[in-house]
Amino acid sequence: MQSPAGEWTRLHLTQPPLFLGGDPALAQYMSKLNYPPAAESRNIQGKVVVSFVVDTLGRASDYKVLLGIGGGCDEEALRICRTIPNQWLPARIGSHAVVVKHELPFTFRLAR
Repeated sequence: MQSPAGEWTRLHLTQPPLFLGGDPALAQYMSKLNYPPAAESRNIQGKVVVSFVVDTLGRASDYKVLLGIGGGCDEEALRICRTIPNQWLPARIGSHAVVVKHELPFTFRLAR
């Protein structure tokens, strides 16, 4: 959670941020992930984790790669994250909406 002074603190959330429509709706965007040709040719596989801030109105911003694997996969995960509409239910502590950092994992696995 972000304090009024702009510092991040860890608190137990009553409800984490949720995408409207749940995981099935979010999966529609996540499924548009394209395997970068550079990663495919170099046999790069793994998980990319992108973090972003969800505000009290359910808008996402400040996208960053927390865990990357290179080969264009990091940029592809960021691209997909930015295509997800601002349709988040904000995180809550009790009955109050709060600003939080949220993380989404993207798995890059070559089909064998």
